[in-house]
Amino acid sequence: MDYFIIFITTAAGLYFHWWLYVRIKRWMDRDLALALAGKDEKKKAFMLQQLESAHAQKIKRRNLPQWLEAAAAGYCDR
Repeated sequence: MDYFIIFITTAAGLYFHWWLYVRIKRWMDRDLALALAGKDEKKKAFMLQQLESAHAQKIKRRNLPQWLEAAAAGYCDR
């Protein structure tokens, strides 16, 4: 029974750390997209759409800042 408790708490701890790591990565990506948008609400919405598009296209995380900067540079006020 002791091993079962140790296994369950270890598995729960590892899952929690993985979940926290994924959430922090998502928050950082979202913060980057919003920072590139500045204070313009329309551009913020556009950049969040571009971030979703980057995830859908499976842009690697190391290439994401350059990809988002290019998307921000290509934004035209509609």
